[in-house]
Amino acid sequence: MIQKAAMMRKFMIAGNWKLHGSHAMIRQWLADFMALDTSIDALDVALCVPYVYLPMLSTNASKNILIGAQDVSAHDTGAHTGEVSAAMLQEVGARLVLIGHSERRQDHAESDELVRAKFKQALAQGLMPVVCVGESQQQRENNETFAVIERQLNAIIDLLNAANADQCILAYEPIWAIGTGLTASAEQAQEVHQFIRSQLAHKDVTMARQIRLLYGGSCKGSNAYELFSMPDVDGGLIGGASLKAEDFMAICHQANKLLDKTQSD
Repeated sequence: MIQKAAMMRKFMIAGNWKLHGSHAMIRQWLADFMALDTSIDALDVALCVPYVYLPMLSTNASKNILIGAQDVSAHDTGAHTGEVSAAMLQEVGARLVLIGHSERRQDHAESDELVRAKFKQALAQGLMPVVCVGESQQQRENNETFAVIERQLNAIIDLLNAANADQCILAYEPIWAIGTGLTASAEQAQEVHQFIRSQLAHKDVTMARQIRLLYGGSCKGSNAYELFSMPDVDGGLIGGASLKAEDFMAICHQANKLLDKTQSD
């Protein structure tokens, strides 16, 4: 039986729609998804959509789909025009939130300090934070991957412990594999995931064993099984392949297929 199964870490498949969506798209996606015959009961399945679609998704999605936001304010209230607080997200049905996605770090110059502040806000309001870490292609070519990941982890690692590990998720997203068609090999993904877990273990071994690590970066039905087979990969943060219910379900199917194999071993 693979390591994650022994540790009882539940697979999570989380879709990130980015700047896509409409009422019509949500209605069609949900109808298509529910018409497919793969059970998702053994998985945590989530959809992270633009703020404006959270209420509609929360109202119309089945209860076994977790509703997620793509960002959250570092503030809880006050004169911060355009910001959306963790409490507001929770009030409209959000259960989890992406924090520090590479596109936020790049396009909005989000620092590690800001990621930390957003992480604290999410935890304070009972939202499940999904903190994204990852290196650029140049950083990888310069052999800086582990240094970059360590720096990003250090912003939040003191806030993690065995008591909140089940409610916190880390997502490794190699920037060079997002929307490029490139994908980290299963071995490359495992190498970084193992490094992340080893860094967590320096603080708390129990926490390190409990926390889930997702892979994000051109994950699709054709490579999900191999990626998820790695002992420290506990699911995926899915971009483009989450926009169509059939493609997203294909990834869920691969996770279920792996679970069936581990149970029969």
